[in-house]
Amino acid sequence: MAETTNPPIPDLADLQHWTWVLGRAQQMMLEHGFDMMEHMPGAAAPFGAPAFPAMLGPGAAVKATTDFWSDTMKLWQRFLDPQHAEPFEETAEQARDKRFKAPQWREEPLFDFLRQSYLVIADHMLRGVDALDGIDARQKEQVRFATRGFLDAVSPTNFPATNPEVLEKIVETKGESLLKGLSNMMGDMARGQMTQTAEGVYELGRNLALTPGKVVKRTPLYELIQYAPAEGAKEVYATPLIIFPPWINRYYILDLNPEKSFIRWAVEQGITVFVVSWKSADATMKDVVWDDYVEQGQIDAIDTVRDLLGVKGVHAIGYCVAGTTLAATLAVLHARGQAEKVKSATFFTAQVDFADAGELSMFVDDDQLAMIRSLGTEGFLDGRYMAATFNLLRGRDLIWNYVTNNYLMGKDYAPFDLLHWNSDVTNLPARWHMSYLTDLYRDNKLVQPGALAIGGTPLDLSKVATPTYVQAGREDHIAPAESVWKITHYFKGPLKFVLAGSGHIAGVVNPPSAQKYQYWTNSAKAGTLAEFFAGAKETKGSWWPDWLAWLQDLDAAKTPVTGARVPGGGKLEALEDAPGSYVRMR
Repeated sequence: MAETTNPPIPDLADLQHWTWVLGRAQQMMLEHGFDMMEHMPGAAAPFGAPAFPAMLGPGAAVKATTDFWSDTMKLWQRFLDPQHAEPFEETAEQARDKRFKAPQWREEPLFDFLRQSYLVIADHMLRGVDALDGIDARQKEQVRFATRGFLDAVSPTNFPATNPEVLEKIVETKGESLLKGLSNMMGDMARGQMTQTAEGVYELGRNLALTPGKVVKRTPLYELIQYAPAEGAKEVYATPLIIFPPWINRYYILDLNPEKSFIRWAVEQGITVFVVSWKSADATMKDVVWDDYVEQGQIDAIDTVRDLLGVKGVHAIGYCVAGTTLAATLAVLHARGQAEKVKSATFFTAQVDFADAGELSMFVDDDQLAMIRSLGTEGFLDGRYMAATFNLLRGRDLIWNYVTNNYLMGKDYAPFDLLHWNSDVTNLPARWHMSYLTDLYRDNKLVQPGALAIGGTPLDLSKVATPTYVQAGREDHIAPAESVWKITHYFKGPLKFVLAGSGHIAGVVNPPSAQKYQYWTNSAKAGTLAEFFAGAKETKGSWWPDWLAWLQDLDAAKTPVTGARVPGGGKLEALEDAPGSYVRMR
């Protein structure tokens, strides 16, 4: 029988050293503020927070230090004399922490001590942020964001010597796991982007973006894809649908696979569907600004579909940043007396009022904007920077999870179509990106009548009377539901707000067949999201059928499937099969 070898575990000196490191980290925070955050890549350089003592005040600082050392002594009592010490009481959030789900973190006294010490120190540091005085709410959120980022980085799960699963894997594989993990890390460093899913598994047109369609128009800014009617369909809704996905991502999030595809589902409901596939920016797009995405992007695509099918207006969907742009497009059309071009507008997790835009606003101040400006010297911003920013918003899941599993433990990457799409980055026009961050995120001009103009036409959202359907994700960390809700304060036309379960992606991509999550509706007038939710009706499953019923109530007229209703059957020839060329550009 082969001899079994227990994995090496830290001795008492190692634990004392680890406790000292974490304790010293907190002490440095208290003494020097968060200047150390400047050394974290991309995370907290813009957050020049003042030092803690001045903000806490003498009494609060003494109490914070006393409470910390009291809890530290209890830690040692539990470690040295567990039978007579107070038990460690976890909060509900700590009990759910997936980083410590392995049984060794509770069953092995040494690792249990590491876990407890880390959680205690993390709790004290975050409570210290909450107790800060003398700074505004935005500064406090910046400090909290930076603190969470630091704490996620120094978790004992992220270091080989203090992670029992990593140690066991090293012994089990005779060190090969570390070599494989090193190879994973070096590969990511070489390509400048963290791997999140297995490579080579997914391919556009093979197992992604499979809904049949044709590219019927190509411009320097976008390709227009028209999808074929459902097989056997004799008639379709007379008013077509045009979808504007965000150009910070690839459009096929709405056509991942046949089971998850919003596009395929809409086609199967009898809707003539068009989708804009934006071009990933390159040096030729150095002069592209927001006006271009409105005039040469959305309005041009709307006019193209109207002319192709001979209809007065279209239904339009704007997702995220393209939804923000759709709001500007509606304001332009209303100001020009052309509101009939859009019969209805649907917004997927889109913001127009950026006063409370969530954690992304933490990356918008003068220092951060100067840094971003320096990255776009060739006329475009490399999409990997934007991907890194989004990863930082959920660093525990989207960064350190992969550091532990794939770098330290050398695990294989699991195939996941959503993460493949998430890693499929697009470049952004530098001028547009800077103006978007300054005019909207920083200065919140879109909701100020006349503060912005498109093609010389001043924008005033309060003039928009288009029937509108607004969807928000209850757990959205990119476009928070409270921020999306604010669109209800500006448009004057009939509006339906729907709060969906889950977040920015899963809250949208939730087909009825999945029977997942839920959504809330409330026909009563509500001034705040809290009021809306208090009186809302919860419905299990997908909100897609609710949207379809809303659309049918607006316009249920049908037309035969002939001529231009088939891609390439009208005045626009089919250029190539969907998903087209722009979505493949890297």
